[in-house]
Amino acid sequence: MEETMTPTLPEWLYPPRASGWEADDLDHIPNLPRHTELIDGALIFMVSPQRSWHDRVVRRLTAALEDQAPEESTVEAQMTVRLSVKSRPEPDVIAATVAYDPDRTCFLPEDVALVVEVVSEESQERDRETMPFKYARAGIRHFWRVEEEHGLPVVHAYELDDTTRTYVPTGIHRERVKTSVPFGIDIDLARLTR
Repeated sequence: MEETMTPTLPEWLYPPRASGWEADDLDHIPNLPRHTELIDGALIFMVSPQRSWHDRVVRRLTAALEDQAPEESTVEAQMTVRLSVKSRPEPDVIAATVAYDPDRTCFLPEDVALVVEVVSEESQERDRETMPFKYARAGIRHFWRVEEEHGLPVVHAYELDDTTRTYVPTGIHRERVKTSVPFGIDIDLARLTR
């Protein structure tokens, strides 16, 4: 008789309650892989390799925003935002209105002035459809989606409409993004990939 082997999942992969994982659980799960997100109570593992283009744009955009952000602000790459009890995604870049805290493990939506997603092949649907909806519902005022066109970054900028709690487009920036919201920003986009 042939015996079939059933793979055994590590114990930590099983949620502690029938309703699934909660945002605060991310701080207490042992052996959790880096860049794990929580979306609607489900753990999302970012295990696909990132292209060099994505990494470079995230790093350089974070540095550019950090250089231009007000002194009392914090700009972070790949930190989570606690949108609700069941969702704690990890945007590529966050500009927050709170001071740096070395012990912070996540941000609250009311502290986030700008959230940025740099679209990659594996995240297209989430970055274009799912996450903008969730960020808007949580009340985050500004959202940028960065797409690649001919090897260069293009910023699609959005601002929250308070009445509908949805984002409205404020511009598509191909060579330079220059805006006064959420703070004075002037970035030569081509420099992000040179």
